[in-house]
Amino acid sequence: MGILFALAAGAAVTDTVKVYSNSMHKDIKVVIVRPAAYDQDMQRHFPVVYLLHGYSGNYASWLKDAPQLPAKADELNMILICPDGGYNSWYFDSPVDSTVRYETFVTSELMTYIDGNYRTVADRHCRAIAGLSMGGHGAFYLGMRHKDLFGAAGSMAGGVDIRPFPRNWDMVRVLGDTLLHKDNWERNTVINIASGLKNGELKLVMACGVGDFFLQVNRDLHRKLLEMKIDHDYTERPGAHNRDFWGNSVDYQLLFFKKYFENFQEKIGG
Repeated sequence: MGILFALAAGAAVTDTVKVYSNSMHKDIKVVIVRPAAYDQDMQRHFPVVYLLHGYSGNYASWLKDAPQLPAKADELNMILICPDGGYNSWYFDSPVDSTVRYETFVTSELMTYIDGNYRTVADRHCRAIAGLSMGGHGAFYLGMRHKDLFGAAGSMAGGVDIRPFPRNWDMVRVLGDTLLHKDNWERNTVINIASGLKNGELKLVMACGVGDFFLQVNRDLHRKLLEMKIDHDYTERPGAHNRDFWGNSVDYQLLFFKKYFENFQEKIGG
């Protein structure tokens, strides 16, 4: 559990660390982007955004798809955390595979490590989570299930309803087949978890391209949130399911989180 390397990226610093997961009995790599102000003011604590990668990605994917992230960390004065979520975990604690415990990892093991080793504002109002594709599902899944930990959540091209895709992305490995384990699919899909939301509990932002195969499930979730009168920021724009879309969308979502953090800090006089 230590720093593997640190690279200067503009004024920000990018660390890659190994964090040991007791639940999965292995080291997991995590990229951490610290703004320049982190090393300039040793008394200051910073808000945090967790960024989750998509299917077949890894801890390094976000910096490849959005190389502007270190500059954004500087500009917005926030710490960015990019954990490895396995190639197809969907950020569940799998009910059928005991080696897949990424909900526990992100919300307990990793968060404990980050707040214990970095000067974070360890408060849900200064902590957000977002992701792309599988990670978009993961961010809403974890955000909605752990509103005590996250104040805001974002999805970019997210698979926010997994049920229409039972044969895709090896999800059977982490949920079981849809005949014998139908309840696993119902309990672990974001659009159903959203039924437990109350307005104001979690700030939500979501975006999807009009050429994306996840467009309909995003529209369905958007419609459901409207019917439930849950405030959220929803955007459709030209784009497909690719790095061009989420590499651009992340800038807007980070700004969304920045405004959320600032509103909280203003209320407490920070």
